[in-house]
Amino acid sequence: MRPGLFVAAFCILAIATLGQRFSRQDEESEPRPSFPSKAEFHFIRVEYTDRPEYHRRFGFASRGGRGEGWWLVDWPDADDHFSAGVKRLTRIDTGEPLHMRLTDDRLFEHPWIYATQTGWWGLTDAECARLREYLQRGGFLVVDDFWGAEAWENFRQTMDRILPNQPITDLSESDSVMHVLYDIQDSDRTFIPGTRHLRRGPGGTVIVQQPEGTAPAWRAMYDDKQRMVVAVNFNTDVGDAWEYADSPMYPEQMTALAYRYGINYLIYSMTH
Repeated sequence: MRPGLFVAAFCILAIATLGQRFSRQDEESEPRPSFPSKAEFHFIRVEYTDRPEYHRRFGFASRGGRGEGWWLVDWPDADDHFSAGVKRLTRIDTGEPLHMRLTDDRLFEHPWIYATQTGWWGLTDAECARLREYLQRGGFLVVDDFWGAEAWENFRQTMDRILPNQPITDLSESDSVMHVLYDIQDSDRTFIPGTRHLRRGPGGTVIVQQPEGTAPAWRAMYDDKQRMVVAVNFNTDVGDAWEYADSPMYPEQMTALAYRYGINYLIYSMTH
């Protein structure tokens, strides 16, 4: 960590008042990292169709004219930081992160894809058919950062269209994905907050506020041969933990858990 950045961050924390929200504006911006254009693994963020009623109720996510829709949340920082972590912590040949539509034929070139805010998606029949084919042909989907009963029900109904009659079950400590590289015990599992759940307290402390009425859940879907094909991060925000991995204000324990989960998912997808 550069000394100047540390001092600046410390001063910001020291003068912060209780309840002040975490802001990325406090961080020093840096150019995006450079990755090879061709590699064994590329972080694939999928673009999908949203349900129109959620635009009206919750607004419409956009990024400076580079795209719009809920699929954009945490892009590109989460993708870049996770890719850098994979490159540093494993021997996987890691390339530049990409994003593409679910109906893009290039999807089948990649074993691991990521979708955020899936409580608000409204997939078309064509998107459901393509995702079903992708999963049945050996692909692996990670969904993340959706919250509450309404979002869960929308996600569940959509997955029932994609993989009919396949249940969504809680991950157990004995599941192989929990040990494929990192050992993740039940005692390790904790709420992974979005930055909207962090507040600055007196003396530079960071207060984590889990949304009332929510409990983090780690769930999965399996194919007919009991291979895990969908990893479900519910009531938790793994993407933010990746995005803010270099921030002294984001809880280190929660970032470390997010990377262990993400890399375990990735290696499982490439070996099963």
